[in-house]
Amino acid sequence: MKVIAMSVGLLGANSYIIYHDVTGEAVVIDPGGDGQTIFNEIRSNQLKAKYILLTHGHFDHIDAVGWLKEKIGAKVAIHRKDASFLEDSYKNLSFSMGIESIQPKVDIILEHGNSIDIGDLVLRIIHTPGHSPGSISIICKDLVFTGDTLFKGSIGRTDLPGGNLRQILTSIKEKLLTLEDDTIVYPGHGPKTTIGVEKLTNQFLRGLI
Repeated sequence: MKVIAMSVGLLGANSYIIYHDVTGEAVVIDPGGDGQTIFNEIRSNQLKAKYILLTHGHFDHIDAVGWLKEKIGAKVAIHRKDASFLEDSYKNLSFSMGIESIQPKVDIILEHGNSIDIGDLVLRIIHTPGHSPGSISIICKDLVFTGDTLFKGSIGRTDLPGGNLRQILTSIKEKLLTLEDDTIVYPGHGPKTTIGVEKLTNQFLRGLI
């Protein structure tokens, strides 16, 4: 398994390509802009991108979905509670930025405990609400992609519509901090970290452990 990380779009969201280094099958996580850049990585590495997997429905994580889907023919997957965000610029917050990010309908509705397979790699979906109602994290081997739930030294905003501080702290405590300390965290913004480092240093998690 290999991971390509890119900072994309207006707000510099992290987009990731996870791919099987033998079969070339791939998943794109959160194409939040700069679709051509993401496509170029897929093409230069000769990958077969099967899925576009969204950690949540805010515009800075979905803005290149339609463009990329047309280019690569991948199926779009998002949690049920954020599925409507793709077609609603108020819900996905693009309207408040003076743009309108409207994307294609979802192909796959995700629920907690679902999995996405690429070759013999299994990406496990865990529902981690709090930043948005349908926020998810994605576990693959010793990696977790946390979207805007957990960052290096911080947590996701909960003051946006549908956000909930109690929910996000519960999600982190019960579904992320229970992972092994050496689990590598790939967040929706900023640098990667590990679960162990966040337990020791993230001030927002004090009292959760």
